[in-house]
Amino acid sequence: MENLEHFLDSKPLYYQEIDHERIKVAYGVLKPHIKHPRTVHIVGTNGKGSTGRIVAYLAYKSGLNVGHYSSPHIMKFNERIWLNGEDASVEVLETAHQKLFPILGRELSEALSYFEYTTLLALVVFEHVDLMVLEAGLGGEHDATNVCDKELSIITPIGLDHQAFLGDTISQIAATKIRSIQKAALIAPQIHEEVITIAKEIASEKKAKLFLSSDLPEDIRTVQNLKEIARQKGWGAYLADNAMVSLQALDIMGIPYRLDDLLGIELFGRFYLWRKNVRIDVGHNPLAASAIEKALDHKVVLIYNSLDDKDYEEVLRRLRPKVKRVEIIPIYSQRATTIFKIEEALQKVGLPYSYFEGKIEDDERYLVFGSFYVVEAFLKELKIKNEKLM
Repeated sequence: MENLEHFLDSKPLYYQEIDHERIKVAYGVLKPHIKHPRTVHIVGTNGKGSTGRIVAYLAYKSGLNVGHYSSPHIMKFNERIWLNGEDASVEVLETAHQKLFPILGRELSEALSYFEYTTLLALVVFEHVDLMVLEAGLGGEHDATNVCDKELSIITPIGLDHQAFLGDTISQIAATKIRSIQKAALIAPQIHEEVITIAKEIASEKKAKLFLSSDLPEDIRTVQNLKEIARQKGWGAYLADNAMVSLQALDIMGIPYRLDDLLGIELFGRFYLWRKNVRIDVGHNPLAASAIEKALDHKVVLIYNSLDDKDYEEVLRRLRPKVKRVEIIPIYSQRATTIFKIEEALQKVGLPYSYFEGKIEDDERYLVFGSFYVVEAFLKELKIKNEKLM
């Protein structure tokens, strides 16, 4: 059998048609061969990565063995499978692959999508942990991460995204995502009121316990301490909100934590201060753009591009109040939109633009935003430039 890297490289990242039953069949084959830890499932449009990582990190710092599965990665595949404070090693991932592939068999292993096989790989890596945090990839109800039992679902803010797969309205998207809940669900503060209505209906149907973040009591000291930590970390308000939801989730599960441990967490790619004048963020939809615009306290040079299925004109419109000008960076994905379409959107929104040439000026402030692909392209470009100068 091939090693993991070559095996995954042979898989297409995207399929024209999605087979929702394939992952269920594969998990049914795998399930008797692995142990199943307590599981938290993170579902939503925005904030999944930071919320999941904070839950995982604080639980790990409290003394538990913890795994966190997220996607996609920015620079290397290992980022998707985080184990006890660090990305899983190549050796750990390869050992899991050597166990998983023979259990599933060649035919089923090769039939699974990249994300489906990676999800099952994470379940193998995490079988001996105390707590497993799984971040949904696309949707919720039919997502590969939804195959196993979970103790708690966290529904982060829901907005319009992936409409081709999830539905054209907030109600349709919310229903698809929230139908993934099982025993209990914590609903983060939502922009759209219909999300709460749908959550209550689905929780009633499933006889699941429902917790609304906005209704849970808040300890004033905790709120004040969290605001101070957010200030020290340079987080925007939305990251502080995500952290509060994470604390509530840990409280619901009875997992102790030390709030000050948050000072040691790195939320790479989430309004992350990469350099003193450069922030990088993997957000890519209007909801994320609104959160970032509020978080910025100054105007920036926006380094930007977008995938074709995103509402990039609306993203740019929402960021516009905090953007001096835009520098378009090329990205390499079969889903990338054309430079012409980005230029057209910029002209409609009224933002001046040029093209990113790999230069960061000391007297400017920058925001790199648009998708994981944008952040990856930016970091690779800067790395290549620096290597040439050495």
